[in-house]
Amino acid sequence: MPPDNDVIDSVSERIRAAAAAGTPLRIRGGGTKDFYGQSLEGGILDMTPYAGVTSYEPSELVVTARAGTPLAELEALLAAQGQCLPFEPPYFDAPGLRATVGGMVASGLSGPARASVGAVRDYVLGLKLINGRGELLTFGGQVMKNVAGYDVSRLMAGALGTLGVLTEVSLKVLPVAPAEATLRFECGQAQALDWLNAWGGLPLPLNASCWVEEAGSGTLHVRLRGAVAAVDAACKTLGGEKKDNRESTGYWQACRDQQHPWFQARQAGQDLWRLSVPQTAAVLDLPDSPLVEWHGAQRWVRADAGQAQALRAAALQAGGHATLFIAAGAHSTGATARFDALKPPLDRIHRELKREFDPAGILNRGRMAAGW
Repeated sequence: MPPDNDVIDSVSERIRAAAAAGTPLRIRGGGTKDFYGQSLEGGILDMTPYAGVTSYEPSELVVTARAGTPLAELEALLAAQGQCLPFEPPYFDAPGLRATVGGMVASGLSGPARASVGAVRDYVLGLKLINGRGELLTFGGQVMKNVAGYDVSRLMAGALGTLGVLTEVSLKVLPVAPAEATLRFECGQAQALDWLNAWGGLPLPLNASCWVEEAGSGTLHVRLRGAVAAVDAACKTLGGEKKDNRESTGYWQACRDQQHPWFQARQAGQDLWRLSVPQTAAVLDLPDSPLVEWHGAQRWVRADAGQAQALRAAALQAGGHATLFIAAGAHSTGATARFDALKPPLDRIHRELKREFDPAGILNRGRMAAGW
């Protein structure tokens, strides 16, 4: 493996050459999220050689890792100290060996606990990146209160690499909860949403939830995490069937990585849509029974081609938006019209940011939106 500075210099030189020629570059780590986004243009800029944890202070709850670091490697290091990334970043890679730290931040995707603990961006303290001019820039730091003005570090979470090539990220981590329990309830979607809305107003250690209908029967799983006394008390208050923790760990990992049977049952000609709506939104008029996560705020839908307009309309009416998460038959190639169109003022801000960070428009061109 080449020395670290050589990797950075090589990436910078390649970006400068691409900018001068106007040729796009496709930033890539392990490739586990190649399906996500609108377009995959240009030659691959592989960031996996730039890997490794550069700093970890368990007592300070801060870790710094290079972009190419395998996510599984980072989480194993944290687990050895009784700590974790509480937002449960998805791997979308069964063994978990290819997903990287850079891809985790660039995609901005979070797992089952997101509604309770926050998203990836909430844990980004600082980062280093190479912009579209080939310049290595540093933003933020290793403490929470390190920003005066625009928080560029968190801006990169979910930017899909369109603003720069991430090279290093500092993250806040948390201790693993002392206690955990998963409860199972048999109920319809409306009842599940009513319960989740009611429980959300109570002092309960709700951490994750998943409702799904299979073979005509609806089931709600709720995960509790927190102090031992709080989890025990919540179990008595809520009732339901208490599941084995080892079995439940596999269940929640399957939800995180879309290995749950509901996801696996998606037909070859169906798209997978993600509808982001308020947690209090009622049951939506959808073409198929959804899988509901995040206490009602995230609703996964399997839909045939041509139903995009109806799904976007349903999400908009509920006060949210819809994303074509995986196009039918496309797991390694992009597709158009993945994201809802931005309103003019927000679209203008996005485009101006793109021009500032990547004036030649070469980094992950078209991944976020057509034309940039």
